[in-house]
Amino acid sequence: MRPGVVLALVSASSLALLGSAPAPGAGSESDPLPALMADTGGGTQLITAQAPRTDSTSGTLTWWDLRDGQWVQAGSAPARFGASGLAEGATRKQGTNTTPTGLYDLPFGFGIKAAPAGTSVTYRAVKDSSWWCQDNDSSSYNRWVDPLPADCRASESEHLVAYAAQYAYGLVIGFNYGRPVRGRGAGIFLHVNGQGATAGCVSVPEDAMQRILQWARPEKSPHIAVGTDGGATAVTTY
Repeated sequence: MRPGVVLALVSASSLALLGSAPAPGAGSESDPLPALMADTGGGTQLITAQAPRTDSTSGTLTWWDLRDGQWVQAGSAPARFGASGLAEGATRKQGTNTTPTGLYDLPFGFGIKAAPAGTSVTYRAVKDSSWWCQDNDSSSYNRWVDPLPADCRASESEHLVAYAAQYAYGLVIGFNYGRPVRGRGAGIFLHVNGQGATAGCVSVPEDAMQRILQWARPEKSPHIAVGTDGGATAVTTY
């Protein structure tokens, strides 16, 4: 989704988990966040992107490893969200500048810059011919296309190379990706910060994005959980 230009102050999110639904057998709120979640995707790597409230445009992104049955923090960075905050992924509407909440896989990485040393996830190089189709009328809706197909309007799509800062490095977030629903939203990524809040993606500083790409291992089935500290969209409900 086109990176936004709304300026956002980056702040660390609260860890209060009011209204959350912890997983069966979860311990106290002092336990690591993934241990309180209803689902972590079944793998041994997880990213949590947490905002204080649905109207927040900033929060915290943390990546975790499951080691000997315990979730251990591997890294953390300030995160930015949509210019209009966050919205429940299952009912989100395209063009609302909201980041969809939920638990998603990470289909592949991409970037204008070469993959950081040690990257093992599938990584696609962004070329001048690379686009992300966001045209609801196209058979390629919510897909990487190279080149842009005839049935996908450029005016309704992202020319990836045009966003040199944001798409220096990125990971596709599997929102509305497996079986796309028209009008739900397209092109939701974890990418490098731009000038401010995003148009629906999650963004982090460039050095953090590099570290995440080096950390992620496809055989460990990394997922990302996006949500709030509490309430119906709490990270712990996904």
